[in-house]
Amino acid sequence: MQQERSRMLGEMKMSKLVTKISVPIMVSMLIQGLYNIVDGIFVARYSAEALTAVSLVMPIQMLMIAVSTGLGVGINSLVSRRLGEKRSDEARTAARNGVFLELIGFALFFLFGAFAAKPFMKVLTPDAALQQLGGEYLSIVTMFSFGLFLSIVFERLMQATGNTVLSMLTQATGAVINIILDPVFIFTFDMGVTGAAVATVIGQVGGMTLGIFLNQCKNKELKISVRGFKPDGAVIKGILTVGFPSVIMQSIASVMNVLMNMILLSYGNTPVNVLGVYFKLQSFVFMPVFGLSNGMVAIVGYNFGARNRKRVYESIKVALKLAGGIMLVGMCVFMLIPDVLLSLFEADGAGELTELGRIALRIISINFLPAAVGITLSTVFQAVGKGTYSLIMSLCRQLVVLVPAAWILISIGGPTVVWWSFPISEVVSLCLCLVMFRRIDRKMLKTLEA
Repeated sequence: MQQERSRMLGEMKMSKLVTKISVPIMVSMLIQGLYNIVDGIFVARYSAEALTAVSLVMPIQMLMIAVSTGLGVGINSLVSRRLGEKRSDEARTAARNGVFLELIGFALFFLFGAFAAKPFMKVLTPDAALQQLGGEYLSIVTMFSFGLFLSIVFERLMQATGNTVLSMLTQATGAVINIILDPVFIFTFDMGVTGAAVATVIGQVGGMTLGIFLNQCKNKELKISVRGFKPDGAVIKGILTVGFPSVIMQSIASVMNVLMNMILLSYGNTPVNVLGVYFKLQSFVFMPVFGLSNGMVAIVGYNFGARNRKRVYESIKVALKLAGGIMLVGMCVFMLIPDVLLSLFEADGAGELTELGRIALRIISINFLPAAVGITLSTVFQAVGKGTYSLIMSLCRQLVVLVPAAWILISIGGPTVVWWSFPISEVVSLCLCLVMFRRIDRKMLKTLEA
């Protein structure tokens, strides 16, 4: 098994390898993006108030995903490097400690859901109805988030060994269950926002169950055993060295979302809904690129560990072309048919959401192409153990530039011009990213064996 994996990651033609590793992850991410859109459509059709409530709690959901997937990046990176160095026992130790860290993440969000969900909603909005709807949804998705955390870790373990088809099945199963159950719980059982939360949790548990089964039965290189397990401080540090900056990096999106909602709420619920709808729609474009990046972590990490400079460069070039192509298609769709996309979230034809959203989608989509480059190079930082560089880039992109720019622009021109803050922040962060990549290239990549 390990010999076959070594030949694949170390010798297979790069264009074929990236396709083999990343396409299954991209497909599963597409399904996940489709779920985000469908879920938002169902909630919007139930009521505009429900859509606002879900949009307001989105930052906490983003934070959960940030913690689970950020730790997953650290696990994937360390496991891939150990396998590339032919240290299989240490790779299995890293996997077990990775599961332990993900369970700690779940415990933290369980406590948040039990004690802080409703107080959090009171901070966000004085509207009692929104507080009630958002509090119910948030309590359910946080207190029962074990399915999310465990499904993520077993997906990453399968990706680390090149079993991305199995990883795709795991994530796709959870998303499909979610999509099927959403209308049942929201409309048939008339549970509204609470029904959407229940469908989400059941889907996550379904994905987790399949992920555990497939990893234990098919991914024998990293089969997990709890017998005699003790947390290993050195291994945990190795995971967190890459994973913690990734957690912080992705958590920044949650903080950004809260701050942007606070800026937009001064102009009513419609701008908040536009931002929420945008994030759901853009996930259908960004998710495949993130899937491509997840595959790159294993490929770059393995070949960096094997000191194969040529294949590291080849993987970066192939990924840049694929990411750029995906983002170009997404930009064209957002530019040409924004009304069609936004009408999916309107209960009664075109309204305020479509009017303001049309402007927003066209402006924000300008940042898609520079984002393709930034996401790809940020993944290289993570794969070679320099997650801090990704963190610096993300801070610039989503907080240091975006939020101040949004505050200044909305003060000058209102909610119709605030969206220019997105392309401004993307271009600035890309310039910083290129400077950091040049440093990585000079000090780490060019020193590898030819």
